[in-house]
Amino acid sequence: MISTMIAEHNYNTVHYGGKMKILVLGGTRFVGIHLVNELLKKSYDITIANRGTTKDEFGHEVKRIVFDRYDSKSIKDKLTDQYDVIYDTLAYASNDVKVLLDNIKCNKYIMVSSAAVYEDYINVSEDKFQPEKNKLIWCNRGDYSYSKIKRQAETAIYQEYSSVNAITVRYPFVVGNDDYTNRLKFYVEHIINGLPMYIDNLNDQLCFISSNECGNALAELASKNYVGPLNFSNSGAISIKEIINYIERKTGKIAEYAKNGDAGPYNGKYVSSLNLSECNKLNIDFSDVREWIFNLLDEIIEEVI
Repeated sequence: MISTMIAEHNYNTVHYGGKMKILVLGGTRFVGIHLVNELLKKSYDITIANRGTTKDEFGHEVKRIVFDRYDSKSIKDKLTDQYDVIYDTLAYASNDVKVLLDNIKCNKYIMVSSAAVYEDYINVSEDKFQPEKNKLIWCNRGDYSYSKIKRQAETAIYQEYSSVNAITVRYPFVVGNDDYTNRLKFYVEHIINGLPMYIDNLNDQLCFISSNECGNALAELASKNYVGPLNFSNSGAISIKEIINYIERKTGKIAEYAKNGDAGPYNGKYVSSLNLSECNKLNIDFSDVREWIFNLLDEIIEEVI
C-alpha cells in the first residue's frame, strides 16, 4: 500500500541555493497559469519548460526552457539543473514518466493525473485505485484509452520510481473562463443557436473543479508532507440537466435534443463525487461547485450572445 510507503520517504525539501527551486512542465495555459501565478506569490524560484509555442505573461519573474517533454536527449540537454519540486502537467502515459524520471533528478515529483483512473463513481477515495498493485504496461498516449494510460502513468511512478517523493493528483473536469476545451460553451452555443444535442447522461450528477482553485491547490503541494495519490475536487455535484435549465432560464431559449444531434462533451459515465478527506488533513479546501459555476455560465452566455 502506498500509505505504508509514505513513512519511508524523506519529506525534507532540499534547497539548491536558497529559495525552493521549482520546475513546471507546461505552465502556459489553463490550470498551469494559475499554478505558476500562485507559486510566484510564494516567492519560489520558478522555471517553466515547454515547447515554446505558447507565449506567457510572467515576464522576468520566471526562467524559461524550451524543450521536448517526450524526448530523452532534449530532457538531458535542457533540464540540467536540480529541482526541489517538479510539476508535470504534460505526462499522460507510463513512457512519459519513464523518459522524464530516467533523465532528471528531483526531490518531489507532482504529476497531474485524473479521476478517470477510477471505476467507482460515488464518494471515491484514493484507495479505489492502487497503482502499486496494477500491472505495469509501458505505453504511449495513443495506445489505450485516456483512463488506462493515466493508470499506467501512475503505475510506473509508484512501481518503478518509488524512491521519488511522488504525488499524483486526481481531479475531475476542470472548468473556468480560460477553458480552451470550451465544453461548457458547447451547451450555451447549442441552446442559443437552436442546435440539437445528443446527451446520454442528462440527470447524472457530475463533479467539477475550477481552474483557479485547482492551480492554487497544486501550488500548496510544494510544501506539503505527502506522498501518494490525492483527490482534488470542488465539493458538491451538478447535473447537465441543471446546467441546461439554467442556460434556458437566462437566455429564454429552449434546448433541443435529438439522437442524431451533436454529442455532448460530457457524455458518458463519470465520477459524481470524490472523497476529499486526505486534502482536508492537509488543510487544502475547496468551495462548493454551486458557489461559482452559475457565475461562470453567465460569463459564457454573455460571450456567446
